[in-house]
Amino acid sequence: MSLTRQDAWTQDEDLLLVEVVLRHIREGSTQLRAFEEVGKQVSRTSAACGFRWNSFVRKQYKSGIELAKKQRKEQAVKETEFEMETVVAEFKTIEHKTNEERENESITLQGVILYLTKMDELIQLDSKEKERISEHSLLLEQENDRLQDENRLLKENLKVVEEDYRALMQIMERARKLSVLEDEKANPKVSFQMDKNGNLERVNK
Repeated sequence: MSLTRQDAWTQDEDLLLVEVVLRHIREGSTQLRAFEEVGKQVSRTSAACGFRWNSFVRKQYKSGIELAKKQRKEQAVKETEFEMETVVAEFKTIEHKTNEERENESITLQGVILYLTKMDELIQLDSKEKERISEHSLLLEQENDRLQDENRLLKENLKVVEEDYRALMQIMERARKLSVLEDEKANPKVSFQMDKNGNLERVNK
């Protein structure tokens, strides 16, 4: 199992993220699936991909996103119009058939069902947008929780380092004072005084 990366994003990774997300938008898929696809390719979590997209990349490709959404809606409309034309053509064809032929006609029923399904998909486009927004919000919440945990851990580590530093300085100060006292005892004619810079200097008595 490969380790999840946490290093900085490269320009190539950003471009890959843009390409995959826009493709998923055009195809009517969710951005969450796009983040999962990119995450597998760049060895990052889908949450990290979502955070990168929402916090940095998306702002630079607003026009591309709008174009992809427009293309998705246009494609959905074209598919629905095509299915509608197919159903109308089938109804016109069946008008010229005998009652027995109409009773045996199963394609027309399938066409009506397909047409109604496409219409329902068009109606649900807005609800899918809401679903994407909800997914983005969830990703941001997850990334925010992760960053808060990292921040808390860093603060705890910093506190430990500061305490260790203060303890070390106290030990060094005690050692310095002890060394001065021992020198005075060994050589009573030598004493120490503080200079203007706060350093000790030897003074012969």
